[in-house]
Amino acid sequence: MIRVLLAEDMHMVRGALVALLDLEPDIEVVAEVEAGDQIVPMVERHAPDVAVIDIDLPVLDGLTAAGTIRLTMPGVRTLMLTTLARPGTLRRALAAGVDGFILKDAPPEELAAAIRDVAAGRRFVDSQLVLAAWDRGKCPLTERELEVLRLAADGTDVGDIALALSLSVGTVRNYLTAIVAKLGARNRVDAVRIADAAGWL
Repeated sequence: MIRVLLAEDMHMVRGALVALLDLEPDIEVVAEVEAGDQIVPMVERHAPDVAVIDIDLPVLDGLTAAGTIRLTMPGVRTLMLTTLARPGTLRRALAAGVDGFILKDAPPEELAAAIRDVAAGRRFVDSQLVLAAWDRGKCPLTERELEVLRLAADGTDVGDIALALSLSVGTVRNYLTAIVAKLGARNRVDAVRIADAAGWL
């Protein structure tokens, strides 16, 4: 029996997923949570084989929780759920060491198959996400530039970005200038728009 923890903040969606997974003869949902900060304590308590985690959760995002699981409980496999086929999110998830990535609108049998795959030690990536990543051009920004741009996209000012990334204010300004130039943007806001539309954020 594959023991599953399900993290999803929308009650109706979570209930539907639990009901669907309970129909599978080899899958058992042993815990459900609605916020990201509840995931790690529940994983520690219930020791699931697979944590199925919505990428966008309140309090703590799913990727951060999955990264913590990877570092502290590497035996627990992680499968991320998302509503958007964004290659940038897929790249961040794979960099965080998640074991699988699937769209929420995938057929129920595909979710069950993904859970079985990751429980067996295989990687699972939704084919739509792979095609989206293939179709989009390679991001011209470095990882550090993407970190700076993500913080800028959240409305963080230059001083706070510098503090968060242990950089000088001048270095952050240089990064932002380089980002605008590389993306052919008019300004920082336009750079955020371009990068977001391309799925790089």
